[in-house]
Amino acid sequence: MASPELQRLADCFRWVPIARVGRWIKWSRKFGAERLILAGGVRKTDAFTPWRILQYLPDWRTLRIWYRRARKDRRNLAILQALADELHEAGITVENSVKYCPEALAEEGQLTANSPAAAARSDIEFAWPIALKIARMDIGQAIAVREKDIVAVEAIEGTDAMIERAGRLARSGWTLIKVAQANQDMRFDVPTIGPQTIEKLHEAKAAAVVVEAGKTLIIEKDKTLRLAERYGIAVLGRQARGEQEQRED
Repeated sequence: MASPELQRLADCFRWVPIARVGRWIKWSRKFGAERLILAGGVRKTDAFTPWRILQYLPDWRTLRIWYRRARKDRRNLAILQALADELHEAGITVENSVKYCPEALAEEGQLTANSPAAAARSDIEFAWPIALKIARMDIGQAIAVREKDIVAVEAIEGTDAMIERAGRLARSGWTLIKVAQANQDMRFDVPTIGPQTIEKLHEAKAAAVVVEAGKTLIIEKDKTLRLAERYGIAVLGRQARGEQEQRED
């Protein structure tokens, strides 16, 4: 659910249920919006709740997306591409989600003043190609590693829940690796970390986090990196340059 704070900040604002794509289109047209940026996340685990069709009450456009495309392939990318196609048919273009804030993307290199320990660097070298392959299969964007053991893999529960699980299993000194898909569509589901991620990592006693440079959005970047430094968590950006073939193996 979007933050209520948006209502105060926006010139025009309407609450619209997630399964009412027809209303998205209606209000976009009413406000003269021909371009749209998707932000935030959806708890995919809600899709498994009993009586979910009554909970969401989808309109005919949403049902059309489902029966045309999504029921055959329920991976995030397939569903979001089907949504973008439906909006495009209605004259609304889904834009690159970082088009207006490219400075928020992670740069390559060490992003915090504190460096990862030798053990964390060794874990990163070991787990980086594994993370790329898992992302290519659209299983999840993140994995946790400690002492060259893969402790946890993100699936539909999302990164925050995976961090909590990794903390219980690894106890301390582990590293989070978060990457984009092989051909990441920057219109949606862009890998993201922010202050909340760092708080979760601190609670789970993580030592470091490495994200894919140029493909990972850092929300409130300065605040996020300062918070990581305060907690002694090293943050690095790493390019997948020269490692694309590992995603295709």
